[in-house]
Amino acid sequence: MLGLLLGPLFFIFILGLVWSGMVPEENWVKVVAAALWMIIWWVTEAVPIPVTALLPMVLFPLLGVFDMREATAPYSDPIIYLFMGGFLIALGMERNKLHLRIALNLIKFTGTNPDGIILGFYISTAFLSMWISNTATAVMMLPIAMSILQLIQKGNQQLSNQKSFHNFAFALMLGIAYAANIGGVITIIGTPPNVVLVGFMQQFYDYSLDFNRWLLIGLPIGGVMLAIMYLFLVKFLYPSRLGNIAGSAQVIEEQLKQLGPVSPAEIRTSAILIFTASCWILREPLNELLQTRLLNDTIIAMVGGLLMFVVPARDFRGRKLLDWKSTERLPWGILLLFGGGMSLAKGMEAAGIIQAIGAFVAENPYLSTAFLLLVLIFIMLFLTELMSNVALVTIFVPVVMGIADGIGVPVLSFVIPVTMASSFAFMLPISTPPNAILFSSGFIQIKEMMKVGIVLNIISVLLLWLAAFTIISWVF
Repeated sequence: MLGLLLGPLFFIFILGLVWSGMVPEENWVKVVAAALWMIIWWVTEAVPIPVTALLPMVLFPLLGVFDMREATAPYSDPIIYLFMGGFLIALGMERNKLHLRIALNLIKFTGTNPDGIILGFYISTAFLSMWISNTATAVMMLPIAMSILQLIQKGNQQLSNQKSFHNFAFALMLGIAYAANIGGVITIIGTPPNVVLVGFMQQFYDYSLDFNRWLLIGLPIGGVMLAIMYLFLVKFLYPSRLGNIAGSAQVIEEQLKQLGPVSPAEIRTSAILIFTASCWILREPLNELLQTRLLNDTIIAMVGGLLMFVVPARDFRGRKLLDWKSTERLPWGILLLFGGGMSLAKGMEAAGIIQAIGAFVAENPYLSTAFLLLVLIFIMLFLTELMSNVALVTIFVPVVMGIADGIGVPVLSFVIPVTMASSFAFMLPISTPPNAILFSSGFIQIKEMMKVGIVLNIISVLLLWLAAFTIISWVF
């Protein structure tokens, strides 16, 4: 209730200063007033986060910052449809159980010893989070992991009180949450903050961040962070020493048996996924072959999404791979959040706020570039523990762009690691949905989670900082 009232009160207070003549009546003051209202509502979640994202659509025309057409244009930006296409492909995978078959086979492949089982869960979770929502991935992996833990407890009633079992259960559950977060940074469509950044680069710099070059940095950064997390959790901090877990292979086989043989729907969904990913990766060669520049990541994503509604699951008279009712589970709020964030950023640019931040930094060069980037990554990562990473990226990334421009460094070397940092939230259950979902298992204590999380947070800050001056600079 406090947040609900404070947002509009601060907005009215700043406008009151303008009307009284104490502050000049300039667009930047109006945009700051609107931004402050949005930030308060986003931080306190006084209303649903997507609802806050609708404020620019109303406030900017009323304040004279933009007309209605300009204020609403970002809500239909092509980048939003890139993510929508990705969502539709993910829903097709979920509806036809393809994601579950992929996960079970990856877990089966890594063996039946405790460390192998954990590694299988980590790899499966990270891989699926590259393509589908990290929340959906966590929801799917939780019951599979619980069945493994129940199997161990059933085999030995005393085992649940032993440290070895606690270590195994804790590393398994916490690692699945972390792997879901890490997997999302690997692809452009893996997590909403990545898509927000793509939209900002297109809007401010007319620069297209393409799928394949993002993959060139996402795979090494995500892979190294996943390996560090596995070694830290499983080998050093919480080694299980359980020995081979009898019956775990049977649990996975039973889950696969319940799925039945590979269905035509799964094969066709796989074909669409492979076709879409291949087109993303080979976009430039395909454009050269076709002698056109029309093929872009958004068109490819929407073709993949539309195919889900067109291709039949079995025969042409039966159901399709995806129906419209399934889109009830599509996170429409995230798409509105993109639009609102881009509209706010457009207002900040038009009012000269971003340029002013850059000029201020340029006039005060008392911080080295490397140290400044380290501080920005640190701020992003620890703030994202407390508020929505999408809302935070929406507010913070345009500021980082202004700073990068002000000191004259390549903007991507700053904004990519800062954006990725928003997904590396390891300390608290409230930080990300996967953290909350796996915390609900009862095998994770907040005290232990914070102890592990703060170390991984610091490691990820250093990893992203190093990546900015190495792989990100080399690729871009």
